[in-house]
Amino acid sequence: MPLNDLQKRLADDANSDFSGLRALFLNTTLKPSDRAASHTEDLMRDSIALMERCGVAVDYLRAADFNIAFGIAPDMREEGAPADDWPEKIWPKVNQADILVIGTPIWLGEESSICRVIIERLYAHSGQRNAKNQYIYYGKVGGTIITGNEDGIKHVAKTVLYSLQHIGYTIPPQADCGWIGEAGPGPSYGDETGEGNRAGYDSAFTRRNLTFMTFNLMHMARMLRDAGGLPDHGNQTTDWA
Repeated sequence: MPLNDLQKRLADDANSDFSGLRALFLNTTLKPSDRAASHTEDLMRDSIALMERCGVAVDYLRAADFNIAFGIAPDMREEGAPADDWPEKIWPKVNQADILVIGTPIWLGEESSICRVIIERLYAHSGQRNAKNQYIYYGKVGGTIITGNEDGIKHVAKTVLYSLQHIGYTIPPQADCGWIGEAGPGPSYGDETGEGNRAGYDSAFTRRNLTFMTFNLMHMARMLRDAGGLPDHGNQTTDWA
């Protein structure tokens, strides 16, 4: 769903300076890049395009392209896993990002299994501290993008966004967006239809929600960065040592 004229104008006329912010889009599709295209990535790319047009530095990763061990330790090799790409290839980009957007397809009404692994690995770092002795994710912003051909966007968003806020991410208003087709077999987001169109590209609802989500994430990240993060009164871990 390439950016339309309104989205381009909103990006070009933004009265906030989003330069200096960094975002990570982490796609938890079950398909590695060399196996198939990702419908979730297709929708995520629209939000990425908006952020980049606004001057945000963006990284994109497809989790299935990496060997990410399951577990709740920062480095699962120390827990016996034979391999783990998380510490060197994923975590540094998570740690650097002001904005984290998790993308997931819907399977049986739930987020993907890889999405659960990513949430658990994020949780593994939740006891670490930032420079203000707050939990490590304080001052960072989170959102989610969801695709599928069954109902479940709000349910999956609830799960993902709750998990992110629980470990310390700030969740702005309407920090989720998604697209679903008709229930049952049929085209997924971005698939060509019998009429020669691409499924979902004509959804004004999805385009609007994606735009709101993207700007809300950038606005909140800018506010937090300019304020030096969240105030540290009453939430320093050292008070409870």
